[in-house]
Amino acid sequence: MTPLLLGLAQIKEAAMAQTVKLSDQLVEDAKRIAAVEHRSVPRQIEFYFRMALIAEENPDLSFSLIREIMKADAEEATEEYTFGK
Repeated sequence: MTPLLLGLAQIKEAAMAQTVKLSDQLVEDAKRIAAVEHRSVPRQIEFYFRMALIAEENPDLSFSLIREIMKADAEEATEEYTFGK
């Protein structure tokens, strides 16, 4: 497992709900973006946290690349593709 995906796996393991205080502005911004991205506000905040964590650990990766890696990691595995079918 690559270090990037290992980091994602560690985040997923820590799935215990906690109550935290956030600024009203942060919550409003997350709410607006969450609606566009079809996520709940907590999921949007988690998404951005994961993005920030991966970006800190991998400063050479672009935002777009990190997002695509996260999307691929979230997809369910499908059967192996055989070329020439």
